[in-house]
Amino acid sequence: MTDFKDRERAEEAKFAMDEETAFKVAARRNRLLGEWAAGLMGLTPEETEAYKKAVVQADFEEAGDEDVIRKLLGDLTASECDVSEADIRAKLEEMNIEAKRQFMSDS
Repeated sequence: MTDFKDRERAEEAKFAMDEETAFKVAARRNRLLGEWAAGLMGLTPEETEAYKKAVVQADFEEAGDEDVIRKLLGDLTASECDVSEADIRAKLEEMNIEAKRQFMSDS
């Protein structure tokens, strides 16, 4: 019986670690996306830092990536940047890969 409990605790710990890792990767991806978008909008370094944080915060509005995509599309459109939703989705995938790479190299 203790073997089962030990296995159950190990699975719970692994699940918690996987969730934490996914959260950290998503936050890093969103910071990278914010930096990319800030560059397109011509923001200053100080504005870029604030914008990266705002993109990370936008991800807490709802589950999934739609809230981040909506924020970026709205901000880039308002800044008269010629970027489509498809461009943003492609960049999101690219930055997700980069965020995972960075996370793995930091660990």
